[in-house]
Parts: sequence; structure tokens; C-alpha cells
Amino acid sequence: MEKYVFITGATSGFGEACAEIFAKNGWNLILTGRRIERLNHIQSNLSNTYDVDVQILCFDVRIEEAVFKGIETLPNTVKQNIGILINNAGLAVGRSPIDEGLIDDWDRMIDTNIKGLLYVTRAIVPFLKNNKEGHVFNIASIAGKEVYAGGNVYCASKHAVDALSKAMRIDLVDYNIKVTNIAPGAAETEFSLVRFKGDEVTAKSVYDGFEPLVAKDIADTIYFVATRPKHVTINDLTIMPTAQATATVIHRNS
Repeated sequence: MEKYVFITGATSGFGEACAEIFAKNGWNLILTGRRIERLNHIQSNLSNTYDVDVQILCFDVRIEEAVFKGIETLPNTVKQNIGILINNAGLAVGRSPIDEGLIDDWDRMIDTNIKGLLYVTRAIVPFLKNNKEGHVFNIASIAGKEVYAGGNVYCASKHAVDALSKAMRIDLVDYNIKVTNIAPGAAETEFSLVRFKGDEVTAKSVYDGFEPLVAKDIADTIYFVATRPKHVTINDLTIMPTAQATATVIHRNS
């Protein structure tokens, strides 16, 4: 049976773009997300366009029971043929200084970016270990390499992803399982719209005056890394728009 790639947060952005490029290259898919209508649309589109099997699971990665129960419903032949896990589900919410932050925003980021990643990894990695091979991609951020004003909890959560990637690499090296940490810079997806809670004007202004990354840039990179020879692992990649030097230093056209 052809291998499957398991992608969280697959209903938009990096996750949807990864689903497209892997399906285009003959991979079967297991796609998760919270928006069932989007999952159904993507499933129909990719399975019909590329003639691959597309399994969908609708759950919130923050809910431990939903994660494990959802994955358990997959056919055994599918679970046993998972070759790649892309831990993509994540978000930033708010941009307040630490003393003005909303605890609900903090909980959403910590529960999604850290705990959700852990739940899914805990559920999927045993299948990779049984196969004595596999590849885990953790989508971190430039915010996992640097901190910036108003980034506090989001930066902390992505620093945790960076650390977990390193720890997973140690835990899984004896099983021939690769672990790659992907740290994008400014990318125009739904990220800023979520961060600014639907404020489209503010969200769009984040990308004014320069050409940001788009989801396909990250998906293309992930596919490249996933298709290196078995003896080659790319452990960590920071990917920035040409106009961006650091998390906060961006050249904008006047």
C-alpha cells in the first residue's frame, strides 16, 4: 500500500498547501482540522484530481480524547502505513504586553501549539516506530528562535516546539525516524487574521510594503526535505522572505 502523510491543521495555509503537493506526488493523505466543510471540500478536490486516498478527521487538537479517539477510527491498514507526520496546527492570538494579555488567548496558544502537538505525536509515533522509519515535521516559527514585543506567550510556545523537535530527534534516532523543525518568517496566510481576531485591516497591514512568504513556499520546502535520501536528514530550517532579516527587521518599500 502507498504511504500516508498525516497533516494537522489541513484546512488552510501551510497544511492545505502540504496536502496539495504530497497528493500531487502520489501520497495518500490523512487530514485533520476543525472545519468539516473545508475538510470535505479538500478531500473531494484532491482525491478526484490526483487519484489518491484522502482520509479526514474532524477534531480540535487541544482536546486529548478527541485526538486519540479520532485517530483510533482510522483503518488499521491506513495507520500502519503512515510515513510522515506534519504537526502544522498552531496559532497566535493577540499581541498584548505580558501584563495585559488575556488568559484565554494564552490557553489557546499553549493548548494548540504545545499540547496539541504532543497529543498528535503521542498517537502517531508508535506507528512510525513499528515501521522502523518515518519523518516528523514540526512547524515552529521565527518566533521560536527570537522573541519580540507583544509576542511573549506565542514566542514561548514556539520556543517549546523548537525544543521538542530536538528532544524528539534524540528519542527517535534509534528507530530511523527523522525529525525536522521548520521555522517560517512572515507568511501571508490566515495567521494574522487569527492573531488580530478577524480585524482584516490590521491583519493585511502586517504585509504592507514587502513580498511575504506564501503557504506554497513552505509546502515546497517540506516536500523537498521529505524526499531526501534515507541517510540524509535536514534537522532545522529557518525560512524567511528576502525582505526580512529578523523577526522584526523588515525592509518595506516606501
